[in-house]
Amino acid sequence: MSSSHRPFRFGVQARSIQSRSEWTELARRVEANGFSCLTMPDHFDDQLAPVPALMTAANVTTDLRIGALVWDNDYKHPLVLAKELATMDVLSDGRVEIGLGAGWMISDYEQSGMPYDSAKVRIDRFVEGLHVIRGLMADGPFSYSGEHYTITNHNGTPKPVQAPCPPVLIGGGGKRVLSIAAREADIVGVNATMSAGVVGPDAFTTMTAEAVDEKVDIVREAAGARMSEIEMNIRAFLVNISPDAAGAAAAIASMLRVEQKMVEDTPFALVGPTDKLIDDLLARRERWGFSYVIVGSDDVDSFAPVVAALAGK
Repeated sequence: MSSSHRPFRFGVQARSIQSRSEWTELARRVEANGFSCLTMPDHFDDQLAPVPALMTAANVTTDLRIGALVWDNDYKHPLVLAKELATMDVLSDGRVEIGLGAGWMISDYEQSGMPYDSAKVRIDRFVEGLHVIRGLMADGPFSYSGEHYTITNHNGTPKPVQAPCPPVLIGGGGKRVLSIAAREADIVGVNATMSAGVVGPDAFTTMTAEAVDEKVDIVREAAGARMSEIEMNIRAFLVNISPDAAGAAAAIASMLRVEQKMVEDTPFALVGPTDKLIDDLLARRERWGFSYVIVGSDDVDSFAPVVAALAGK
């Protein structure tokens, strides 16, 4: 392994689980199978609320890290979210990761009556929110005067175990958010471009290997010298662990109405037998730097041999 590469770690993104027994069993299995982190979305649709659900997952595990992928800055005032995240970090003995985003899913805004402002305004507000969260978690009283938030001499407590702030993950698909992530985040997630507000054909065209080349180049350019401090993350949405790699890729391509080669080449897909996935992940780390890979809750057991082979290496 070249010294420029971070060791692999793996996460699971879970959703649509409704009972305590199913949720706690999943958290224990994620940890037992060697995954580093359990994450979940932050939406108003058919899912558990992240704060109590993630805290419950931490309570039934020992080392498993927890986080949202990602908290929508618009849904809570950042002072409130900072206090919740710091409390979770204290009560989990320092296992929180702070995934934070500007919000994208238009249905959440429409159903809640929250204004779906322009991308510029949502991103401006999210940048201020991140500064507020970090400021409140740091030592001493904090004041902030921005366009969207004003904090006056507030000493946020509790302070997190992971001082001065738990690791921050920012995911982006467009140039502005990727550049912000490159400058601000500990973990940079490369996403599809979600400017349409829904997952659809527009997003798939931004998930090709060539599109990811461009996104990672944006991160590298904006990060400059701090690139070596950044952990690069990708959420693999399309996972099919199968002895017939070509057949599995063809099935996914047909479902998405894209070319089979796009599925075979994109880092958003993991398709084929275990040994091929190991080779693909090594090649993708070499090309793009992705060392933190998140799969879905349906993949916890089938993907475990890949985790066993690569985690920490």
